[in-house]
Amino acid sequence: MRVIDREEVARRLTYELCIPIVREAMIAFSTGETRQLLRSIIPLADGRMFGLMPGALGEHAPFGAKVISVFPENFAKGRQSHQGLVVLFEPENGAPVCVVHAGEVTAIRTAAASAVATDALARPDARRLALLGYGEQAATHARAISKVRPLEAITVWGRSAERAQAFAAAMSAELGVPVTAAPDAKAAVAEADIVCTVSAAKEPILYGAWLKPGTHVNVVGSSYAGPVEVDNDLVAGSRFIADSREGVLAQGAEFLAAKAAGLIDDAHVVAEIGQVLAGQVEGRQSAAQITVYKSLGHVVQDLASAWALYKETESR
Repeated sequence: MRVIDREEVARRLTYELCIPIVREAMIAFSTGETRQLLRSIIPLADGRMFGLMPGALGEHAPFGAKVISVFPENFAKGRQSHQGLVVLFEPENGAPVCVVHAGEVTAIRTAAASAVATDALARPDARRLALLGYGEQAATHARAISKVRPLEAITVWGRSAERAQAFAAAMSAELGVPVTAAPDAKAAVAEADIVCTVSAAKEPILYGAWLKPGTHVNVVGSSYAGPVEVDNDLVAGSRFIADSREGVLAQGAEFLAAKAAGLIDDAHVVAEIGQVLAGQVEGRQSAAQITVYKSLGHVVQDLASAWALYKETESR
């Protein structure tokens, strides 16, 4: 049994490797090549969760599951909020062959998926990124988005001005791009071409009225029905793309809130990102259109990323 720990994942699962892997995984997902169930989530005390995500990369392909805990308060203590394992099984004999650090895979592949969506949906001339949130996903999203657009400026907002400023200083030094902490969320997104909501917010922190025409938004922080990061007007007024139609219809909090308000119906999910990537459905239709990518995260992304690390190790 091969074990790939956090340090090895962080070192080897680069964005240059992961972005194309996630891109192909989402095309395979939307064309029906992969197999997976909706995630099972057990709520725990104090907003914590325990989740199980099983899936297969195809009928005669690797399969496995991600078993993960989510403890949102961990970031403030210097730990990952997502902790767990990705367990891989080989397709020939059904044997378990590898265990991979799920927290680090999740951090990287989630941002890689947003980068894939941004590359497909954001305007080609997008240069300014806004991050609502300053945790681990904010950092990984800044790194990943910079791989698909030549960023000229990044703004960040979070509820702690001190932490937002520390994040800005660290990321500016790392990326060589000016990163500034905004006094509020409205100011953070005022000039943004790309916005990523990567928070633990339970109520909207981003409003559609704040965005300039042509903005692309990655809605990432809420991964189950309940907490919402953006308001109903943004959902209803956007071209709304999902990572999984089935997943968003069942667990996409922002979509479900706008639907409950009577503003949209299920047809408002115009496509899965895999359909856009495969050329089956048009993504952005005009320079002024607001596009939204709702990310729930799917185990085929984890399995494909983890399997690539395993196979590279085996081939040495």
